[in-house]
Amino acid sequence: MPELVYDHAAIDFSRPGKHHYQVAFGLDGAWGFVLVPLTVINGTRPEGPEPPGVYVNGGNHGNEYEGQVGVKRLCQDLDPAVMRGRVILIPQLNEPACIAGIRQSPLDGVNMNRAFPGNARGSITYRIADFVKRRVFPQVRVVIDIHSGGMEGAFPMCTSFHPIANDEQRREMAEVARLYDTPVVMIYSRSLHSGLLPDEAEDEGKIAIGSEFGGGGTCSIQGTRHAYEGTLNVLRHYGHLEGEIRRVDADRPHPPRFIAAPSLADYRPSPRDGIWEPTAALGADVAEGELLGRLHDFSDHSLPPHEIRAHRSGVLAMEHLGAVCRKGATLYVIGQVVQP
Repeated sequence: MPELVYDHAAIDFSRPGKHHYQVAFGLDGAWGFVLVPLTVINGTRPEGPEPPGVYVNGGNHGNEYEGQVGVKRLCQDLDPAVMRGRVILIPQLNEPACIAGIRQSPLDGVNMNRAFPGNARGSITYRIADFVKRRVFPQVRVVIDIHSGGMEGAFPMCTSFHPIANDEQRREMAEVARLYDTPVVMIYSRSLHSGLLPDEAEDEGKIAIGSEFGGGGTCSIQGTRHAYEGTLNVLRHYGHLEGEIRRVDADRPHPPRFIAAPSLADYRPSPRDGIWEPTAALGADVAEGELLGRLHDFSDHSLPPHEIRAHRSGVLAMEHLGAVCRKGATLYVIGQVVQP
């Protein structure tokens, strides 16, 4: 059974071997606790240099399952006897949202990926974010936040990072993002939201990688494979594990394609409510003016749909997942192929 921890400062992140914890956060306005699962591994393999610490979480959003399952498998499968260095794993970061199967925590309505850097005196989601910021981040240099699009956005299978100014940090991020062997690596706008976990890690100079490994509340075979096998590649790359980097998607003939969408002008909101009928494939090259989809209004079925056409040429990097689309929701994103 995992060790129950009430005093977060008492966690010994340097303790040799593998140790499972349930980290207790007191409920707001009730007796009881949220128990966040945490596994800390310090390898005991004697030979080789000490690699940088690596932190991986799933369950930042509760209805994204590939990361939750992939990270839980890593908690079970990683063997400290054949490892060096420190690996910290949290399969369900926003544990209340994961239990409820929704994006935000049902306890305070907060999106974990808008809650950083956290607040030790805030509501439950902010306190969990504060724990990651103040207790976990100091133990590591590499931060991997696994997502799956949830019920909102459809993405090509991808890893992701921001277009940060530090060239050396950005090059290493691109190198690590490739290790997950996804068809696409997306370089996305940091201006779209604030309070993201990767923002906080980037600002500390860490190698911060996000991902989108599925969507629609499923747990896809390929997405879970990328989450699990890609993380093993990261650990091989830095020397935690011995062995060569392995292809995750050996049937795909081409390496990951880097697509950049740094400008908010390429994140197009829906102009009206409607039923979204996509007509272009995710990851496809599209031309300016090309039909991407139609918004249907069934209050008068005799009216023609509102056609949505590409505002520029590029690659269709994201589109609205659900058929029901509300005005202002991001309808699609167009990026450009770039050299990493």
